[in-house]
Amino acid sequence: MPVPRRARTALVISAALLPLTACGSADGKQDDTKPAAKAAGFPYTVENCGVKTTYTKAPERALPMNQHATEVLLELGLAKSVTGSAYLDDKVLPKYAADYAKIPVVAKEYPSQEKLLAANPDFVYGGYATAFDPKQGRSRADLKKSGIESRLNIEYCTEGSSAVDDIYREISEVGRTFGVGARADKWVAAAKKTIDGTAAQLKGVQPVSVFAYDSGDKTAQTSGGKGMANEMITRAGGRNVMADIPKSFTDASWEQVVTRKPDVIMIIDYGSTTVEQKKKRLLEDPALKDVPAIKNKRFAVMPLSEILVGVRAPAAIERLALQLHPELKK
Repeated sequence: MPVPRRARTALVISAALLPLTACGSADGKQDDTKPAAKAAGFPYTVENCGVKTTYTKAPERALPMNQHATEVLLELGLAKSVTGSAYLDDKVLPKYAADYAKIPVVAKEYPSQEKLLAANPDFVYGGYATAFDPKQGRSRADLKKSGIESRLNIEYCTEGSSAVDDIYREISEVGRTFGVGARADKWVAAAKKTIDGTAAQLKGVQPVSVFAYDSGDKTAQTSGGKGMANEMITRAGGRNVMADIPKSFTDASWEQVVTRKPDVIMIIDYGSTTVEQKKKRLLEDPALKDVPAIKNKRFAVMPLSEILVGVRAPAAIERLALQLHPELKK
């Protein structure tokens, strides 16, 4: 039987009002005074290397580039929030292997702008400043225009001090950005315990002079006084002979190495040139024959992945201390 016109009109009006009633208060009146529910810890505002960002929620599709950026996210239990990774210098630590195996590798080194955008990240986390190369269309400003937030490891902020406190700050800020501040705080507490334990072992121990050798033939690529490598040498009971150079990594002449007479040469291990090849080059250089470290064949070895502002640093300081001061070994 057809519905009368007046009845049809009433039904239409009632249907239109249903959504409003559902959103209203218990007495049927609309309540516009209640704010929308917010995720715990948000909004969160952070300034990173001169870029100020306010997050209203955690990133959901992060793309870390470089070893230490990837491992920070995995340590914080964020594997499910990682859409891809790029440019690892080393294998991830065994504890992260299962999670890392599920993450697509976007590029062996840095991805092109096209590959980066194809991964559809909402957050890019760079370990080195080169991750955001403007010539490749990957500057932080370029990413922002595409709706992608970003973070650069604070070791590569121009004003960064690269002290142990920077490690704590890096982990804490990344943790809060992703809404896992409590987990980050727990990691920081454990890291402090490890580093303080190493300091206690070294109490009263005389520092040894150290030259960090990265690479180079005509000149030596080394660690200056601003990088994490310098901080780690100091914390491990050493004295960086190139600490007066205000850079993270720099070139030094071999004459400077000879003049400064390091007791130990710390070889930075990465890339296609092996540790043994680097040792051979140093031991066979006649210009270095009177350097104490060469005469006594005293070397320490640190993977590049361990001398950065990242989650490996606390344990790495302890391992370096035992190489510089083997008398501490039990």
